[in-house]
Amino acid sequence: MTSQVSSPAEQADEAVVGEQRKPAGTTKDVRRLDRVIIRFAGDSGDGMQLTGDRFTSETATFGNDLSTLPNFPAEIRAPAGTLPGVSSFQLHFADHDILTPGDAPNVLVAMNPAALKANLADLPRGAEIIVNTDEFTKRAMQKVGYDTSPLEDGSLDGYSLHPVPLTTLTVEALKEFDLTRKEAERSKNMFALGLLSWMYHRPTEGTEKFLKSKFAKKPDIAAANIAAFRAGWNFGETTEDFAVSYEIAPATTAFPVGTYRNISGNLALSYGLVAASRQADLPLYLGSYPITPASDILHELSRHKNFGVRTFQAEDEIAGIGAALGAAFGGSLAVTTTSGPGVALKSESIGLAVSLELPLLVIDIQRGGPSTGLPTKTEQADLLQAMFGRNGEAPVPIVAPCTPADCFDAALEAARIALTYRTPVMLLSDGYLANGSEPWRIPELDELPDLTVQFAQGPNHTLDDGSEVFWPYKRDPQTLARPWAIPGTPGLEHRIGGIEKEDGTGNISYAPANHDFMVRTRQAKIDGIEVPDLEVDDPHEAKTLVLGWGSTYGPITAAVRRLRTAGESIAQAHLRHLNPFPRNLGVVLGRYEKVVIPEMNLGQLATLIRAKYLVDAHSYNQVNGMPFKAEQLAKALKEAIDA
Repeated sequence: MTSQVSSPAEQADEAVVGEQRKPAGTTKDVRRLDRVIIRFAGDSGDGMQLTGDRFTSETATFGNDLSTLPNFPAEIRAPAGTLPGVSSFQLHFADHDILTPGDAPNVLVAMNPAALKANLADLPRGAEIIVNTDEFTKRAMQKVGYDTSPLEDGSLDGYSLHPVPLTTLTVEALKEFDLTRKEAERSKNMFALGLLSWMYHRPTEGTEKFLKSKFAKKPDIAAANIAAFRAGWNFGETTEDFAVSYEIAPATTAFPVGTYRNISGNLALSYGLVAASRQADLPLYLGSYPITPASDILHELSRHKNFGVRTFQAEDEIAGIGAALGAAFGGSLAVTTTSGPGVALKSESIGLAVSLELPLLVIDIQRGGPSTGLPTKTEQADLLQAMFGRNGEAPVPIVAPCTPADCFDAALEAARIALTYRTPVMLLSDGYLANGSEPWRIPELDELPDLTVQFAQGPNHTLDDGSEVFWPYKRDPQTLARPWAIPGTPGLEHRIGGIEKEDGTGNISYAPANHDFMVRTRQAKIDGIEVPDLEVDDPHEAKTLVLGWGSTYGPITAAVRRLRTAGESIAQAHLRHLNPFPRNLGVVLGRYEKVVIPEMNLGQLATLIRAKYLVDAHSYNQVNGMPFKAEQLAKALKEAIDA
C-alpha cells in the first residue's frame, strides 16, 4: 500500500463513529468508524493466531494503520477447553496513525466457554461478542466454572451478543467434501474469518491465495477451507443477526510516501540483519539455540542462504554463542539470538567477546522471568542483566527498538556499533515487539547505511629496530577499536583467548598496571561510541517529562496524546541507546521538575538514571506479562503532573 503524506497525523487514540449508509442493492446499513479493536480467542487448537494473522494481512493490504497483540499459552498443547489453553489475537486498525493494539476490544470472537471467560473482563459494556454456541455444552462450561450458561442467564445483557453455531454451519458448508466431521470442524476458524471479513469489508483474494498455497499438496483441504471462508462471508451477508457492517477507510494521512508491508518485530529484525550483512559486504552467521520468543529469527534466517546467510542450530545456548564468536574471528557478521535464560548461559562468552574485542550481535528477545518464568509473555526485565551480567568489568553497548518495524533499523544500528568499535552489542527487543506487527515502509537501498569494514592487511607497528610487525591491540585513535585480522592472512598471526592481553602486542600479561589500563580502555571505547542526541517532544515547555525505552514507546505516546488532547502539558523522550546513554541526556533531565519512567520491570532504567544523573526519577512499573494500556498510563501520568 502507498500513501501521499509526509508525516504521521497527531491524533488522539479514540474511536469516532461516522456516517451510516445503505449500499445500493442491500437492506443492511454500513457504518463508518475511524478505528476498531477485534480479538479472536479460542482453544490452542482453534487456529486463532492464523485467523488473526490473515485478518491482519488483508487489513494491511487495504491500507489501514494497524497494531497487533498475539497472546498464547506457554504449553505446547494445554488441555482442551481450559482457561490455561486459551489463545488470542488482538488487532487494532484505523484510518489514522495508531500506536498500540488497543486497550479494550470492541469485538470478541469466542470459540468456546473458556475463551469467553478468559477475555470477558477486558470488554467494555456495549462491545460485540460473537460466540460459537456449539461449544457451550454443559461439560465444557463446567470445565471453566460456569454453573449456568452465560448465553442464557442474563450475565451478557450489557453486551451486543451474537450467538452463532460456527461448528454446525462449517460442517454443513463442507458436507459436499469427502471429510470426516472432525476434519470439517477444523475449518471453523475460516468460517469465523469470513464472517469478520464481511463485517469489516476486508479483501478476500489474499486469504484465498494463501490457503491455496498453504495446502498446495492437499488441494481438497485447501478447497474446504476456502469454502468455509466463503460460507462465513455469505452468512454475514444473509443472516438477520448482523444488520450492520462497518467501514474503516485506509489511513491515507498516516504514512510517508512509499511501499508498505505488514511486518512483525522478529521478521523486521531478521531482515535488518540480512541488510546489515549486505551493507557490510560480510557473510551473516547465526549461531543459535531455539528459545521462545526468539526462535522465529532462526527460522527466518535459515530461509536466506541466497544472501550468504549461514544458520547453525546448536545443541545448547553456550555452543550457539561459541560458534558465533568463532565466526566473528573468521570475518563474518556474527549473531546469536536468545531470551533472558539464554543470556545467563551466554554471559561468559559475551565476556570473552569483550576481551577479544570482536564484533558480535547478541539479540535478547525478552520475556517474563525469572528462570523459565512466562515464556510466551512480555517483559523488560533484562536491562540490568545486559548492562552488568558478566564477571569483571565487561562493558557492552545496548540498543533497544521501540516498535515492531523499528527492529529493522535497530539491527542495522547494532551492527554499525559492533563493526565500527569491535565489540559485542546487546539488542534488547521483547515478546510484545517480536510477535506484534504493524505497517513497515520498505526502505530504498540508498537509505541504508554504509557498513563496509576494512580488515587488517599488513603490519601496523614499527619496532625500535625498524622492523615492521602486526600488533593486534594497536587501536584506532578515534574509535579505540583494535584491527580485525582474518585468520590465515600472512604476517598477521596473533594470539587470542580470555586471559588478559598486553596493550598493543596482545601477549598474555598479568601486570597490574596493564590490566588497569586495558580495563579503562575498554570502558572508554564504549563510553566514546557516537550515538545521536536524545530528541524531546515538548511543544509547550512542560514541567513533567515521561522517559521510556523499548516497547513502551507505543503506550507512552498514546497516553501523551490523550493528555495533550485533554489540555495537559507533558514532554516525552524515548531512549534507543541505553549504553552509552546519549550525551545530552543529563541536560535534558535537568530541564524538568519531574521525570516519570514507565517500565515493564520494577524500575531498572530508573535505577540507572538515578545513579548516573542523581535525578529523582519516579518509576511506574508493571510486570504482569502484558504491555501497558494507554488509558492506564494516561491516568498515572496525570497523577504525576498533578502531584
